[in-house]
Parts: sequence; structure tokens; C-alpha cells
Amino acid sequence: MLSRFTALAVAFVLLADPCQVIDGSCPANEPTANEPTLDASNSPAATSSTLTNADDRVDFNSQIRPILVANCTSCHGGVKQAGDLSFISASDVLPPDGWVVEPGDPEASILMERITTEDADIRMPPPDEHPDPLSAEDVDLLRRWIRQGANWQNMWALAPLAPQSDAPTGTTSNAWGTQQLDQIVHAQLHERGLEPSEEAPPSQWLRRTAFDLIGLPPSEQQLAEFLEQLEQASTPGDRESVYAAQVDPLLSSPHFGERWASVWMDLARYADSKGFEKDPHRDMWPYRDWLIDAFNADMPYDEFTLKQLAGDLIPNATANDWIATAFHRNTQTNTEGGTDDEEFRIAALIDRVNTTWTVWQASTFGCVQCHSHPYDPIEHSEYYASLAMFNDTVDADLDNDYPTLRIPKDRDSIESAVQLQREAESLRHQRNALGWQVAESISWNSLPATEFATQNGQLRRDGDQIMTDGGTFPPGNQYTVEFNLDTLTSQLEEQTLSALQVIISPRNQDPAQWPEQGSVLSHFKAEWIDADNQAEAIAISEVFVDAITGSNDPSDALRGNATGTGEYPKLTGPRVTVFVLAEPASLESLQEKNVRALKLTMVQSHSTSGNVATPIRRFQWLGTSNANLQSLLQSERWSAINQDWQSAKKAASKISGPNLPVIRNRPETAKRDTRLFLRGNWMDRGDVISPAIPVAFTEGTTVVPEHINNRLELAKWLVSNQNPLTPRVWANRIWAQLFGIGLVETQEDFGSSGLQPTHPQLLDHLAVQLRDEHKWHLKPFLRELVLSATYRQNNHVAEDLQKADPRNQWLARGPRTRLSAEMVRDQALAVSELISDTIGGPSVMPPQPDGVWQTVYSGASWKTAEGNDRYRRGLYTYWRRTSPYPSFLTFDSPTRDLCAPRRIATNTPLQALVTLNDPVYHECAQALVSRAMKQRFSNNDTIDSLISQIFVWVTQSQPSETERSELVALYSDLKEVPETDAESTTIDAPALAIVASTILNLDKALTK
Repeated sequence: MLSRFTALAVAFVLLADPCQVIDGSCPANEPTANEPTLDASNSPAATSSTLTNADDRVDFNSQIRPILVANCTSCHGGVKQAGDLSFISASDVLPPDGWVVEPGDPEASILMERITTEDADIRMPPPDEHPDPLSAEDVDLLRRWIRQGANWQNMWALAPLAPQSDAPTGTTSNAWGTQQLDQIVHAQLHERGLEPSEEAPPSQWLRRTAFDLIGLPPSEQQLAEFLEQLEQASTPGDRESVYAAQVDPLLSSPHFGERWASVWMDLARYADSKGFEKDPHRDMWPYRDWLIDAFNADMPYDEFTLKQLAGDLIPNATANDWIATAFHRNTQTNTEGGTDDEEFRIAALIDRVNTTWTVWQASTFGCVQCHSHPYDPIEHSEYYASLAMFNDTVDADLDNDYPTLRIPKDRDSIESAVQLQREAESLRHQRNALGWQVAESISWNSLPATEFATQNGQLRRDGDQIMTDGGTFPPGNQYTVEFNLDTLTSQLEEQTLSALQVIISPRNQDPAQWPEQGSVLSHFKAEWIDADNQAEAIAISEVFVDAITGSNDPSDALRGNATGTGEYPKLTGPRVTVFVLAEPASLESLQEKNVRALKLTMVQSHSTSGNVATPIRRFQWLGTSNANLQSLLQSERWSAINQDWQSAKKAASKISGPNLPVIRNRPETAKRDTRLFLRGNWMDRGDVISPAIPVAFTEGTTVVPEHINNRLELAKWLVSNQNPLTPRVWANRIWAQLFGIGLVETQEDFGSSGLQPTHPQLLDHLAVQLRDEHKWHLKPFLRELVLSATYRQNNHVAEDLQKADPRNQWLARGPRTRLSAEMVRDQALAVSELISDTIGGPSVMPPQPDGVWQTVYSGASWKTAEGNDRYRRGLYTYWRRTSPYPSFLTFDSPTRDLCAPRRIATNTPLQALVTLNDPVYHECAQALVSRAMKQRFSNNDTIDSLISQIFVWVTQSQPSETERSELVALYSDLKEVPETDAESTTIDAPALAIVASTILNLDKALTK
């Protein structure tokens, strides 16, 4: 019956709210995140400039820079610099190096000459690209700016924070609100001839606040108690206390962490799969649990930052510090056969750089990957200086996502389990380092090969090295190298052989061409060969390498495991392996035994995805007579560390749970060089670049950071008082979550190509409050916002206000925004009392239409959850990048392939089709009817009262007479009652379910 009347319900929704106008605008007309408005006349700051008079000082950032960006930098910017002129930095424009502007003298400035001339051949901007010359207003602004001295400023967002005085600029004598932010807003409204709206009805404010703080609607009991307490409040102070008493329980609710974790998951590009075409499963949900716990604990944002960007580098890092680093393991991994692992390691690396600068600095830093920034003063090389801080992590686009940590589902055992795994890993490195230190301290002698051969391909000598010389070297290829005993005798001064060393090098000796395809020695065997070609195996007691850079044990080379030694999946430079003989061999004794040669057999059987071999392309063997390595292996120190490692490794292997990818750095002895990618091409490398942050981000600071060499130092700088951008960006992001639009609308871009702040004073005030007053804590900051008079305004918009401020940028009314995709579903589950209260845990697969989830390369399928898991909150829904949950996509959720700093709300008919036809909403509508029937006091309860009750549960407001009558009429049209029982009081549940579904689709239900 539901499907029979779907069209009727759709028609009713469209009649009730044809556009679902949110905040007075149709979001379809909004600019996209990638298409900022560059026209200076459209920016809020430029609009504000029209209110000034000719004697006012011209502000470079809000009035001049937008003109230059919109009209000049496409030809004279960071990419193209026609005539060797760029309007990105002052040095190219102003004396002594610049030549187009003479400060104080507009008539002597070439800039003014070129923009005012009537000669089309020299007019700027060129008529063929800009048919219309600059407007008279823009010309006047430029002339006044030059006359006033042509003051050039760094980007507005990088200026030091300006704490606001108690009396903000432009404030009126009529006090409004109790907070300074209200006074700032009021001053802006007064300047524009606007006044604040009246206070919102309590039920409207409570609904809005509940969704903003916990992402769920208030309960029926919570609303009733709130209204009752307000009725009993006799003074303004009592009334404020009642409002505050509603906020505090919401902030302490465990659902608070869920609501705000869902915001961060977009930024962190959270997904339960690896991405790209195969898009297989990945265990990422422990990171989501960490987010929920962090927000619930009100972890300060500076600590929150350090843990996610560099938790592994924090001294005495805890399990939670390590889990937090999964933030940057949400990058995609390409498991397709035949792909280049280095290409996609670089792709992940670039994504980490771009995400970091987008999330914390709202910078379009990704533009600098291929060239200098088109609009902002950031050089091409500075991108790679930042990339250098991220380039030394161990992960390398491996199918197994190494490095990972097993995270037990029992939360009480997580700390001990992680520390045990970290201890085993640390002992593995310490054990190898102990042997490598000895190997480095002794002298080695080159061993020229007498003979060498390979099963496949050809080899040739290159000095003391042997290298490939054509042909193919497939997995399983075997190399043999022989050293005449006389050669060994001449090279080894003490006439004994204690250890062997092999150096595996890239075939190309130019470091700019590194890394090369991996080069792995999978199996090693050493033998003495006598005059009769009989072989005697040489016992090898231990294997050490210059640095452990993978999950393999160097001794794998003795057991014939494919991983062996060398480097996989890419060879980043020469790598060294030492094989320690169980007993030093006397060359004199060998001669007496008629031994003629030492034979070494090397097998490479490893391959990357797609069976791409990892051949040994260039190698050299060395030997030593020094027996210090044997002495080490017989020492108590070695015995103790080896025993500890074996015990820790065995215990760690017994830990079960999801395998969470984490970040970990390579050893210092195996650091990668970071080189400039010429024109962004990762295969065309230039000079080595050292770690640093862009110069523009340090201009104007009192203390310029001297050493920012790694992720931890970068994270500390991001949240330091020397960086004003981080608090501005985070405060703006929080504001946008509550008000639907940021004070800087382009949340992803605080640069020259983004929009100017509508309320610069307010943005700085909020940033200072968040960082200095609240010490980066989110909860008290949110408490302040939701209790402000600005937030508590009625969101009803009168016609005159709609015309004056259609998008509520000037905050003359309360926010009215569409629920997020997760909230739409969570609300339906909550009001129907189906929702599960379980916090955390693995992702689930709630009902979705059949045939949506299809996997090409595996037998994975969408297995619809049963029991409580069927009704988990939206953030727990399994997220496969190539096939995200369809109803969430329809309500503007991003795919999370990349960082998504802003969701832009849209209104489409598909959204109504989802909420009317998706099985989730069918089930919720039916459950709403069941709930209503259970609370029906008697058969005398009318259908009017039942529909009104459902309406209140969903919207927290009573239906208007029009709404009530239309819903009752819809029920009457749908009801199927026998003619003989026309007066029956029996409720037609299917018909009422369609009415409940319609209520779930009303604008009042889909907005907060």
C-alpha cells in the first residue's frame, strides 16, 4: 500500500515546500567549493567598502587584492608572469625592485597609466580577455591606494589575531545580548540599517541546539520539561539558567562525540575501504572510535592536532597516540595488478600534504604542486619543503597496508596490546641496530668476482660491481657468484673470512632518478667449492641490514622467504646486508682441504602487485676477517635482547582484532631524499629540498620558526601562537556547522581566491576566545555560541529581510539549515524509537536498495545488518569509496576519496524519492505509527490527535491548522474502510504510515 500512494505523498511534499528554501536561499545557486567568486564587487568586504567615503584609508586585502586577483593575476601571477611581472608579491610591484607602482604618485605609476588609457593595444586588462575596462570605482580605489602610499599587506588570514575591545567598532548604545560576539554582530547590523530578529520560540532553539550538539532531536520529555521550567522562571536570570541547563547535558552526552566525529570524518576522508578500482576492505573503525572518545573527552584542539599528525613521534606515545595517526592512513591504496607502488605512494603523500594545509590552514596548497601559487605568495619549491616532512613514513602503497597495529575490541586491553606490539617492533629494530653498529665499525674489503652467471638475462662487470646488461629477470631468477680462493687470500689480510656484505644498488647511479623498482635478495646460500666441484654449505648464524624498512625479518633471506633483504617495493638507494658466518673460516685450512672457490647463490623471488619482479640489478660483495660480530652473538647483551624480542614477538602474535593502519617513520639511516618535482611530474625530479614551511606563513610573526623538520614540529607550529590561521580556520568551521555558512564562506580557502570574511572582527574574537580563553576546548566554546543572542534569534524570515540579506550572511535572524545526511536518517530512527544507543565499534550495513553495492574483484557483498546494528547511527554506516551509502550521497555527503572541507547543500527531487521510498524510512514510518498506537489512551483518540502527536515528535512543534487539516485529509484519502463501517474508530495503520512518512519529509522535519 505504501508504494501505491508514493506519488500522492510526493505531491503533498512539493506542495508544502516546493524548494525547501534554507536560510532564505536556494542552495543550487550557491558557488561550489572549487569555484570561489573572484569579482571584488561581490565580496562582502568590497560591499562594505562602498559604505566608506573618499577620505577613508584603503585596505589592501579587502579592497585592492580582490581587484588584482580578478583582473591581473591570470597573466601576472604565480603561474604566468607576462612581462616578468607578478602581482603576487610586493617585491615585483613596488620599489626598489618593482616598477609599475610609485607609492604616493598615481600619475607616475605605470599601473594607473595602463588601466586608464583608451589605447586598446596597451590597455590593461587586455580587451580581448576583459572586454570591459576596470570600473570607475575600482580605478578610484587603486588611485587612492597609491596616493596613500601603496601599503602592501600579507594575506589577511595571516595577520596577527586582533583581540577585540569591550566596545567593538560601530557598536550602538542599545545593548543586545550578553556576549561580545552579539555586540559585534549588532554593530554590523546597525551599519547596514538592519536589526536583530526576536528571540526564537524555545522549541525552535532546543531543536536547533540538540542537532548542533549531539546530532539528534530532543526527546518528548526533554522538550516538555524545558517548556515547563521556562514557565516557572520568574526573572531573566532564571530564564538564562534554564537555557544553560539544557546545554550542559547535551555537551556531556556520549552522542556529542558522535555528532562532531562525523564532521571530522569528512576532513579525514574516513572510509572502510582502500579506494581505487578494487576498493577492498580496510579496518579503520578504531580511528573513528578514537575520534568519538576525543570529542567526548573535550580533547583540546592543539593536542588533537599533535596526535593525528604526529602521535608516533610524541615521546612515550600511548596507544591512543598511535591510533590517532590513522588520520593520515585514510589515504587510498591501489591494489591493482601492474600499478607502480611509488606512483601511488606519492599520491598518498601529496594527499597528506594537501589535507594538512586544507584542514588546519584553509589553504589551496595543492595548487603549488606543479607551479607557484596562481594567487597567493607561495613558491613551487615550498610545496616540496612541506612534503619533505611527510616523506619518510614507512607505508608504501602495499596491499597489506603495513605498518599496522592490532586493536583488540576489548577497550580495556588496547593500551597493553598496542604497547606490546610497539615493544616487539622496537626490539626488532634495536636487535638489528646492535649488529649493524658492529658491522659499521669494522673494515670491509671488496671481493672481485671471478665468475658470475644468471639463469635469465645477462650480467656484466662494472668495476667491483656486477650489474644487469639486458634481458629479463623474472621472479625466481637465480644468480651465482664465485670468488677464487686466491682472490680471497689477497683481499683478506688476516686470512680468515668472518662475514660477508652485499651492497644492492640502483642500476642508475644518478640519485635524482631514484627510487627504482624494488630489488630483493629472497634467498641466500654460501658454499665452499673444492677442486672436484663438490660443495660444502657454509653456516650463517645471523643477518643484519643497514635499516629495517618493512615488515620482513632480514633472516628471511636464509629461509627462502620472498621478502628477504634489499628493499621493497622500491629501492630508494644503496642498501646493505651483512651475513655473519657461524664460525670464521681459515683460508689456510681451506687450501689444505683443496677448496678452490667461494660460491654465493642469490635468488630473487619477490614481486609487486601484478607479478612485477624485483630483480637485483647492481650489487657488490665485500668480506671481513674481523670476528667482532661473532663476539657480539656470543655476548650476554645479545642473548638478552634476542630473548626479549622472541618473547615479545610471540606474545604480540596472539593479539587479535582489527588491523589498523598507522603512521611510522623510517629509521634515520634510511631517510628518503625529497626532490622538487619539475612541473609536478613525480618522474622528473630536480634538486633536493629541505623541510620548511612557506615564508608567507611566517611574515609578521614575532618569532620565526627556525627548525621545522618533521611532522611533530609542524604540528606544534600549526597550533602555536605564532600561527593565527589555525584558530581562525577552526573557529570558522565550527561557526559554519551551527549557522550553515562560515564567516568566511569558502571554508576551504582563506587565501586570495577565497571570499573575504563578512565579520573580520567577529572571526578574530572567536579565534581568540577558542585559543586563549577556552584553551582550545570545543565544549565551552560551543556552549558560548548556542547561548548567544545571535544564535537564539528566530529563524523566521520576513519579506523585507529576505530581500536585504537572502543568505543570512549578516546574521539578522537565527540559522535555519537542512539537516546533514546522517541527521536525516538519525532523526527518523530516533523519533520512531528504533535507534541503537551503542557507541563505537565496527561499521555496519543498514538496509539499502538492492543492486547498489557491486564488487568486481571479490565476493564481498552488502550483508544487511540484523538486530540493533540495523539501527546504528549514520556515522557507523559502512563506507566503501566506490559505492558509498546512496541515501547519504543524495543528501550531499562526499565520497571521501579526498578531504572534504565543506558540504554544500543541494535540493533535488531525488532527496524526496529517497526519504519516501528507501526501506529505512518505510520502516521508521511504520515504527512511528506503532509508537503512536502504543501511547493511544483510548479508542476515542481521534486521528487528528495521533497525527499531531507524530508531528510533534518529528518537528518539536505543533502543526498549524493548515498542516493539520492537509495531513488529516491525506489520511482520509488513503484510508480503506468498508462502507458498512464508515464510522469505525479503527485506525488504518498503512494509511497512517504514509502520513508519518510525509511528516518525515516536511521542511520542518528536514531543517533545524
